[in-house]
Amino acid sequence: MTARFVRLAETDRPALTLHVDGAPVTALAGDTLMVALLTSGATLRQSEFGDGPRAGFCLMAACQDCWVWTEEGTKLRACSTLAESGQRIVTTEPDTTWPNQQ
Repeated sequence: MTARFVRLAETDRPALTLHVDGAPVTALAGDTLMVALLTSGATLRQSEFGDGPRAGFCLMAACQDCWVWTEEGTKLRACSTLAESGQRIVTTEPDTTWPNQQ
């Protein structure tokens, strides 16, 4: 799969590994989840409204097009949440029940 983002600079930051939909993804310290996902693939998530794959829109936490979830169901904005080693992210809304959803 071709990545949507290509890293051109700051390649000397420490690497970390998170899991996205169960697969390991390598990011660099200081990357947001959006950067981590889009440097490893073409899409960020699947729309929860059924209109297909999404890749974010505004890149500044205003449009709400970059939601991803933890495996437990916590909703995160990928454009403003830092990637952390060991995170387990899913790109489709998990089947959870209140009060886990935020």
